[in-house]
Amino acid sequence: MDLSRILKPGAVKVVGHLTSKKRLFQELGEVAAAVYGVDASVATDGLQEREALGGTGVGHGIALPHARLESLEHIVGVFMRLEKPLDFEAVDRQPVDLVFTLFAPKDSGVDHLKALALVSRTMRDPAICAKLRANSDPATLYAVLTEPKSKHQAA
Repeated sequence: MDLSRILKPGAVKVVGHLTSKKRLFQELGEVAAAVYGVDASVATDGLQEREALGGTGVGHGIALPHARLESLEHIVGVFMRLEKPLDFEAVDRQPVDLVFTLFAPKDSGVDHLKALALVSRTMRDPAICAKLRANSDPATLYAVLTEPKSKHQAA
């Protein structure tokens, strides 16, 4: 599995100032609706419900919110780079500026976990995060996220 199977170019955004985690989840839901055809409010509610179970701010300015939705047939992703970092109650108490969100079918089971592990490995790479933070063009961000891993390792 690679990120290009999960993430469409249109689901990569750079966002200015968001005032809250709730507003971020609404933005993520709207992008998922526009790109993948999911119900925006269902996606937003799913993210909020999952976040209530335990925070998805994993540290180093990164959040990996995710939700399972009835309406999906396969796992999809939305990536946002926030121009102004947002307090996300992350494990290291640092504000978040890189957000990779996964939406999975309710019954995705191990595939959801594999996708989450792939996203987590990608976002733990300091070189990738540096490139993501250095660029504001969504097409460039998409290319950084989806380039083959051998290029990441060589960089």
